[in-house]
Amino acid sequence: MLNEKRLLFVLAAIQFTNIVDFMIMMPLGPQLMRLFEISPQQFSFLVSAYTFSAGIVGFLAAFFIDRFDRRKALLVVYTGFVLGTLACALAPGYWALISARIVTGAFGGMLGALVMSVIGDAIPMERRATAMGLVTASFSAASVFGVPFGLFIASVSSWHAPFLFLAAIGVLILAGIWFWMPVMTGHIQSAANKPSPLVLVKSVAGSANLRLALLLMMMIMLGSFTVTPFISPYMVANVGFSERELTYIYLFGGFFTIFTSPWIGRLSDRHGTKKIYTIFGLLTLVPLLLITNLPQTPIVVVLLITTTFFIVSGGRMIPSQAMIAGAVDPAKRGAFMSFNSSVQQLSTAVASVIAGFIVTKNEAGQLLNFQYVGIFAALMCVLSIFVARNIRPVS
Repeated sequence: MLNEKRLLFVLAAIQFTNIVDFMIMMPLGPQLMRLFEISPQQFSFLVSAYTFSAGIVGFLAAFFIDRFDRRKALLVVYTGFVLGTLACALAPGYWALISARIVTGAFGGMLGALVMSVIGDAIPMERRATAMGLVTASFSAASVFGVPFGLFIASVSSWHAPFLFLAAIGVLILAGIWFWMPVMTGHIQSAANKPSPLVLVKSVAGSANLRLALLLMMMIMLGSFTVTPFISPYMVANVGFSERELTYIYLFGGFFTIFTSPWIGRLSDRHGTKKIYTIFGLLTLVPLLLITNLPQTPIVVVLLITTTFFIVSGGRMIPSQAMIAGAVDPAKRGAFMSFNSSVQQLSTAVASVIAGFIVTKNEAGQLLNFQYVGIFAALMCVLSIFVARNIRPVS
């Protein structure tokens, strides 16, 4: 049992660093745009470089990752992730940072699927849900502690500091993988009895229900990640926040979702996923349109709006994930969820690029046209409700 707890701690730490590494780019936006003297469009490329790379490599990894010992695969992939993060910390300029983000994303895109595979292989069924919950809690930890702390040390030092910090933690986690993770090869032989990823891709393409499930995920990302990367730059340039005050947005938003997420999950089980998704999809429109149209506003009012956005926008993901997972036959669910993860990453990247083409900056440094991004995101939110209502549960 002690070894199992150590293994889960390592897996949760891997997820924590992976999530913080991705999320930290968005609140660093004001500092990076100022220091690199880049446009909103160029900043969107910085955000999307990671997710484009993660989505593509994560999809391709589904075709070969099961051929290797889980321990060796995790050591290699996480070493690549740590080196990519260190390269981000040492990047001297814009193009070097983009290159480093592509490398980091390539390895980060494989980590999530690997971590879940290790849990499935190493943890008995009667304790697996608890293990999943422990590792998934790393997302909340990243939101409440990781991102605010990274943003704080960036504000008192430089944008390099969060990546140096993550790389240092990553070295310790590598030691944990080396000492606490056993050799895991049992899946290699059993993989021969499973359908190939190519067969599963064809089955997904041939199912209208699964295509709708992937379309739902795409629209959710387009309805949130067009706005999210530019919240921090907009708050500093237009609303009157200092770069250090941005910490409060992520601290309060992450803190309250720790409590609201289980509540939304219970609501979805009690009243149905489609009903709850519809309610939270419509609720998202209010803070979404407020955030993208804010003038200079007192910080307390802004935090109330942004925290509400974190709660209701993130809340949509809970019933939607249940709908998506229930749309596929259990025998194909693992592979399909890997493909769904790749669609999520790629849609996140596309959303950031779309926003980057819409948002511009005037001579005074203020961001323009953010309200149009809000309208586009709101449209995606509304359309996603109609898509969700047409997904058919099969299990």
